Amino acid sequence: MNPSNWRAENTVNKLKAICFLSALAVLASCVTINVYFPSAAAERAAERFVEDVLGETNDDSSLFDPLDQTQNVIYLAAVGVLDFIVPSAQAQQPDFEINTPQINAIKSRMAARQQKQLNAWFSAGAIGFTNDGLVSIRDRAAVGLSERRNLESVVADENRDRKAVYREIAVANGHPEWETQVQQTWSQEWIRNARPGWYYQSSNGSWTQK
Repeated sequence: MNPSNWRAENTVNKLKAICFLSALAVLASCVTINVYFPSAAAERAAERFVEDVLGETNDDSSLFDPLDQTQNVIYLAAVGVLDFIVPSAQAQQPDFEINTPQINAIKSRMAARQQKQLNAWFSAGAIGFTNDGLVSIRDRAAVGLSERRNLESVVADENRDRKAVYREIAVANGHPEWETQVQQTWSQEWIRNARPGWYYQSSNGSWTQK
C-alpha cells in the first residue's frame, strides 16, 4: 500500500474511533439521567402518603399540574429507552413509595397522632404546616394551660417522625442528597391538603389561613 494512502486510511480509522468513543460517552451520560430528582414521581408518592396520614382525600389537591405530568411522561420515556439500551439502568429507577417496616410504622404513628391530637390543634389555630414540611406551634394560647406541655411534646414527636421519613426515602433510593428535595415536595403536599381554616406558612414564613 502506498504510504500516503496508508496514512490517510489510518487517519480515517482514528477519526472513526474518536467518533465511536464520543458516542459511547454521550450514551454513558444519558444513563446518568436517574440521578436527577424526578419531581412528578415524588409528588404522586407524597400525595398518597399525606392523604393516608390525614385520613381523607382532597379532590382538588389530587390533580397535578399538566406540566408535571408532561415531565413525568418524558422521564418515563427516557427510562424506557435506557432500559432497552442499558438494562442495568432499570435497577436504578427511583421509588418514593417505600414500604419498609420502619416507614410504615412511622406513618401509622403519624396517622394516629393526627386523628387523636393534631386535627383539633390545627382547627384551633394552635399549630400550622411550615414551609419546610414540618409542623410548628403558632399560638399556644389557642389551647388550655393543661394541654400546652403536651402540645410541645406531640409537635416534637411529629417533626421527628417527619424528618425520619424524608431521610429514609432519600437513603432508600440511594440518594441521601435528595433529602431536602423530598422534604420540600412533601411540604407542598401537606399545605395543599390542609383543610379550610388550617394555617400554613408562606414562602416568606408568614402564617396564612386556608
